[in-house]
Amino acid sequence: MRPFLFALLGSSALIAGCGLMGPGNGPMARATLEATRGNTAAGTVSFQAKDDGVLMQVSVSGLKPNQEHGFHIHEKGDCSSGDGMSTGGHFNPTGKPHGPQDSDHHAGDLPALKADASGQVKLQVMVRGVGIGSGVGNIVGRGLIVHAMPDDFKTQPTGNSGARIACGVIVAQP
Repeated sequence: MRPFLFALLGSSALIAGCGLMGPGNGPMARATLEATRGNTAAGTVSFQAKDDGVLMQVSVSGLKPNQEHGFHIHEKGDCSSGDGMSTGGHFNPTGKPHGPQDSDHHAGDLPALKADASGQVKLQVMVRGVGIGSGVGNIVGRGLIVHAMPDDFKTQPTGNSGARIACGVIVAQP
């Protein structure tokens, strides 16, 4: 595809997607991801409650190019340890098994992040089993982790996705 056409199509998709996040919808939250010690991954993640789940928009850079990375909401909103371990385990208030979004899964199980050739990810996806500001699946105040390796969505309880390379805390937005 020619570069100008790709840019045009990308801009159209971005403009169309912008209408999904905004006033008149449910509560919003945001996390700023910062690299853990010795890593370079960083970015932002926005969440907005919708009738059929929570719309998540992800923008992350500094990942290993062309690799998939595990991505999870963790129990504690604490990135103070430098390695992301202070966030605890996956957020799992209902005791579900670890798995992908289209099956029974932890509230903290998010779709994988697939980095492009420059180590960046831009993703917009609806997630299920979580909420913003209330309820058992409330993600506000929780940790958000990007892992070094792909999530196998089988190994219990974590998906065997390796080290924690970026950490953020999910904060409610006005």
